[in-house]
Amino acid sequence: EVQLVESGGGSVQTAGSLRLSCAVSGFAFSDSIMFWVRQAPGKGLEWVATITDDGETTGYEDYAKGRFTISRDNAKNTVYLQLNNLKTDDTAMYYCAKDCYLAGGTYNCGARGRGTQVTVSS
Repeated sequence: EVQLVESGGGSVQTAGSLRLSCAVSGFAFSDSIMFWVRQAPGKGLEWVATITDDGETTGYEDYAKGRFTISRDNAKNTVYLQLNNLKTDDTAMYYCAKDCYLAGGTYNCGARGRGTQVTVSS
């Protein structure tokens, strides 16, 4: 059974930081491209960042560049997302996911966890 379990969310003030973690099991993690996606209230699923299976290559949505960092530890079957200089617009449920793709303007993922809530207040 594929399982992805996020943790590390919380409530912070503007410019604060959080480190999200996602522990996975049930599939070949070290062979899998991994994603972080997010969903704000009333909005669709939004891509945040991607990391290749070996961790050598990463990609970020424009709003995440320079503020967020995705990383992974294949020995621990864990993927991370460091969030720095948080803004109120970053308030959302954050999910780690696999098998994500864009279709018809909507982001979809084959599997994702239950998410961890990030709330940023001014």
